[in-house]
Amino acid sequence: MKIKIDTSEFNRALEELSKEYKIFAPTVMPFKGTYSDTDLISYSEIERFDEIEFERKSNYSSKETILPINQILFYFTEDQYKESSTEDKKLLVFMRSCDIHGVKRIDQIYLNNGNEEDYFYKRIRDKVKFVLIGCKESFRNCFCASMGSNKTEDYSIGMNLEDDFIYMDIKDKDLEVFNGEKVDFEIDFVKENKISIEVPQKIDVEAIKSDSLWEEYDKRCIGCGRCNFVCPTCTCFTMQDIFYKENQNAGERRRVWASCQVEGYTDIAGGHSFRTGQGDRMRFKVLHKISDFKSRFGYNMCVGCGRCDDACPEYISFSSCVEKIDKFEKERGGK
Repeated sequence: MKIKIDTSEFNRALEELSKEYKIFAPTVMPFKGTYSDTDLISYSEIERFDEIEFERKSNYSSKETILPINQILFYFTEDQYKESSTEDKKLLVFMRSCDIHGVKRIDQIYLNNGNEEDYFYKRIRDKVKFVLIGCKESFRNCFCASMGSNKTEDYSIGMNLEDDFIYMDIKDKDLEVFNGEKVDFEIDFVKENKISIEVPQKIDVEAIKSDSLWEEYDKRCIGCGRCNFVCPTCTCFTMQDIFYKENQNAGERRRVWASCQVEGYTDIAGGHSFRTGQGDRMRFKVLHKISDFKSRFGYNMCVGCGRCDDACPEYISFSSCVEKIDKFEKERGGK
């Protein structure tokens, strides 16, 4: 069903949907950005159309709505445990195409990466429906067209904004609560970005891992982990057992996001650690995004949202690193 509505009808329908769904979308937090005079755009629960930020790319991806930063798995005492509860409401999340592709990568890791699905992820994931926000123009640092994530059909509702009207392509009958004029239109998708890269089809990992190109990142990267935390496809976590002060024999087990760029990520028993240099960590991350993941599942992990470039305090560019790898492979092929 394709219709055109105004904002008042949109708000009425959101109010009706909120009885069954928790609704998340990118919102603006004034003066909470990197600098004192900049905004932070991240995902929050919304109730009205004017709370949603459509004009700017969110600093953080929608990942945290389905994969919480800090997630309690269960509570325990000396001799028993109790699984953490979940809310009864479903989730309706407003996303751009690249973030929907990002969820596909998370699903691959948590649901299709071995014999067992991740129970705690799946119980949230099963409740999620996507509202696709159409993109007319590329944002700064985006290269989604190069990664094939600029278009998607995996949504329950698709929407465009034009001339103070909202154009909606509703695929899910359970969400047909919007009343409007029937129209024919196509969802806006970015056709090209200002940044265009060519990802090597085949990478000689053994050859490139010792190349000098990684030395640059030993000097520049400070290991803050921002690139991982804003990324819609990073899935690593660590486990924490929290013991209560009131009772040292009781507590809770949490799953918390982790970063392969941060010191201590590769620490193992005996005091040993792998990839202690920032160049080594950068190599691990980049090759995982464009080589290791693809060799296992058939497509690149990176979706080209450019948030890692946006967030890096040292202005390290992921897309530029991929270009260096591509140049390395082409020069090797020419020898």
